[in-house]
Amino acid sequence: MKDTERDYSNAAHLCLEIFTKKNQDYGTAWRILRPSSITDQIFIKASRIRSIQEKGHQKIGDDIRDEFIGIVNYSAMALIQLDLGAVTDNEAVNMASQEVIEMYKSQVAKAKDLMMNKNHDYNEAWRDMRISSLTDIILMKLFRLKQIEDNQGKVIISEGPEGSYTDMINYAIFALIKIENGENY
Repeated sequence: MKDTERDYSNAAHLCLEIFTKKNQDYGTAWRILRPSSITDQIFIKASRIRSIQEKGHQKIGDDIRDEFIGIVNYSAMALIQLDLGAVTDNEAVNMASQEVIEMYKSQVAKAKDLMMNKNHDYNEAWRDMRISSLTDIILMKLFRLKQIEDNQGKVIISEGPEGSYTDMINYAIFALIKIENGENY
């Protein structure tokens, strides 16, 4: 388990770099998105990953690695939106760059803490999983999340949307670690 924390931090840092650069390009225009719209963006990315995995090739240049980074970043954005709520006016959309980056870091840190605790209990079972299985689990989480959203967030026994977004951050980071270690998609 000694390398997991380092590997996770490296993958999370890569995602943060992309998030920061996109924030410089686009600002916080994503603050207009409702969580359900972000869920759909994540769904598009996970569906594309699975399609490429099943077809064995792709026609668009963005690779699977980029899509997993997008899943991490959109999931963190969704968690921020759950905390702050979607906005509708230009002033609220234009949050201070450093403020939103700190919120992002906080959400990913919470995900990492959860992963470290689960990783202890599950004895790093994710390391023996295939990237395709991680993709499928992310898609399953998305279908569950869509159902929760369609039920206006009401659950009887299940975790709320926060847990699903946090889990997707962790599964996508596991996939990034595996890709970095040379595992095939």
